[in-house]
Amino acid sequence: MTSPTLTLRGITRSFPGVVANDHVDLDVHAGEVHAVVGENGAGKSTLVKILYGFYRADAGEIRLDGAPVTIGAPEDARALGIGMVFQDLVQVPALTVAENIALFLPDLPAVLGRAALARRIATTSEQYGLAIDPRAPVWRLSVGERQKVEIVKLLLARARVLVFDEPTRSLAPHEVAGLLDVLATLKRDGRAVVFIAHKLSEVLAVADRITVMRRGRVVGSLSRAEATESALVALMFDDTTTGERTRRPPPPGSEAPLPGAAPALELRGVSVRAEAHGCGLADVDLTVAPGELVGVAGVSGNGQRELGDVILGLVAAAAGRKWLWGDDATRWSVARVRASGVVFVPDDALGLAAVPQLSAVENAVLGDRRRYARAGGLAVDWAAARADLTRAFARLGFPVPSLDAPVGTLSGGTVQRAVLARELTHGPRLIVALDPARGLDARSTAATCRALLAAREAGAAVLLISEDLDELCALADRLVVLFGGRIVGAGRPADFAVETIGHLMTGSLPVAARG
Repeated sequence: MTSPTLTLRGITRSFPGVVANDHVDLDVHAGEVHAVVGENGAGKSTLVKILYGFYRADAGEIRLDGAPVTIGAPEDARALGIGMVFQDLVQVPALTVAENIALFLPDLPAVLGRAALARRIATTSEQYGLAIDPRAPVWRLSVGERQKVEIVKLLLARARVLVFDEPTRSLAPHEVAGLLDVLATLKRDGRAVVFIAHKLSEVLAVADRITVMRRGRVVGSLSRAEATESALVALMFDDTTTGERTRRPPPPGSEAPLPGAAPALELRGVSVRAEAHGCGLADVDLTVAPGELVGVAGVSGNGQRELGDVILGLVAAAAGRKWLWGDDATRWSVARVRASGVVFVPDDALGLAAVPQLSAVENAVLGDRRRYARAGGLAVDWAAARADLTRAFARLGFPVPSLDAPVGTLSGGTVQRAVLARELTHGPRLIVALDPARGLDARSTAATCRALLAAREAGAAVLLISEDLDELCALADRLVVLFGGRIVGAGRPADFAVETIGHLMTGSLPVAARG
């Protein structure tokens, strides 16, 4: 094998209370896809953020073509030909594709030649199978199309090393397949590709080499010929047990409310006004019965967040009614909705369900103040909150993190686990889960799925909103597909082909085929 294009040696980075990277070595060669995998908190994202200049290493060295380089900021990385596609795309929605790309180019002229730039975009798009319209406003694009914009942006900026951090998590199945094809084309063109992913099937489909991280260290590096899913899992978790997601038969009568029994949740003709760059909801009818798990499939930005918000009472319905256990809850406050037994697990735990400066225990108390209030609200039973949270982690099979460290210093996956533990602790009656396993490793994902199934079997109603079709098809008793704020398909998972769901999710299925 030729000398590596990119070399990392002894990379070390610590945060308060945790060593995120502990003397990490990594080689990336031109013309290969090098995948980096590991459980949540293993140090993958910290490593690539050091490579891209978001963090500085406490120790270690980065070399490009054998020469030491200093990367103190993202502009240093870009100047060296290192580009990164983030989990959350960095774009200006109000601008066009061409304008977003122009803002990123190192050779941007004083006067933008729009026609010339459009030709450059078209040529590069065609070469790599990235069909995008330079004139389209970014806010109108799907997540998959916006991701193509990011890749074209890097290619026109002459990036030689491309880093992809969880790029498939918001894509429909056919979009994932398209992205993996793009990675293969980049490899054939001589680019060096770093691919961070949790889905091992995607890694095994595209990677030439796979490096496994655990607790901040590299614990193994395998060629594709050596790698199997079981071998990677054993390295990731120091064992071979992931707790496979097992679909359990739905309880009798779970596919529809029992005669005379009130649904846990009922929406009738519910519409929500669209906010800036959002789509709102339009005339949504939805019912979830006690002891039933209903899955909602859809690509991010098609009304999923609005659906969760209107159920929880964060936004008011512009039209239609909402019932909880037979009571008209259309105008209930968030506090009353939660007090009735509704819990919410968002996809962005740190941004939507936790206060970064507070510890996990303090966040648990904040989420259920009445339970832990003592002396008429003048005192807090911290010991009870700590005990409840510790038991919840154990019941879910999650490792217990530092319960006293500010959650903002923990990895994203660890924060997600803390919010799951808090929300599922006290026997909820209705669980609204918006991509609850987003960013979780294989073992934590399996534990989350088991917890949702256990809640359903205990009689809770579960609304699982997810972009992971494998997860939805394995767990849901019924499935609805959301596109553009409307329900465009509904039925049992067995009634759908995965490809059909994917096309419904992206609006690419002819209207006649949706009926």
